[in-house]
Amino acid sequence: MPEKQQSPDWNLSERDTIILEELARDPQLTSRKLRDLLEEEYDIDVSHVTVSESIRRMREDGVFREALVPNEENLFFSLFEFQFNPQGFEDNWKDALEHIRSSRHTFMYFLSDGEYQWKTIMMFKDREQESKWIHEFYKEYGELITNLRNSVVTNVLKFGTDPGLFEVFQEDDEE
Repeated sequence: MPEKQQSPDWNLSERDTIILEELARDPQLTSRKLRDLLEEEYDIDVSHVTVSESIRRMREDGVFREALVPNEENLFFSLFEFQFNPQGFEDNWKDALEHIRSSRHTFMYFLSDGEYQWKTIMMFKDREQESKWIHEFYKEYGELITNLRNSVVTNVLKFGTDPGLFEVFQEDDEE
């Protein structure tokens, strides 16, 4: 089973929340530009070293993750949903999940509730590459898979974290 990520033990300050919002808007912002933005827009006076240290500590403590995300215009996205056959599950589930997790095509995979469905978002250069991946996966793990559904993601209409999301960390403080 893949390692479960621990929840970060971090109490986000207003400054930290603003830093996350601004990095979500522009991940390329330097600590100096962030410092200037904090002062000009939010009347928060800190050094760029403090900003840099805050970002480093949040990253190390797992407050946010950084990932290289290719431009969605260059790749073909697919949503795969699958269930495991209970027969043979005990002997094979770990290898199958590791295969998906370690695949270069896997962008994200997760378990959803309801019917205990595993889902993964995968990226391919074209439909042929996707079809070959499915074929090879079935050859290796077909007896374990009860149901594999795949959907082509035809239009990516939003891709990224909305900076306003981080406001939820300050909502309790305002009540």
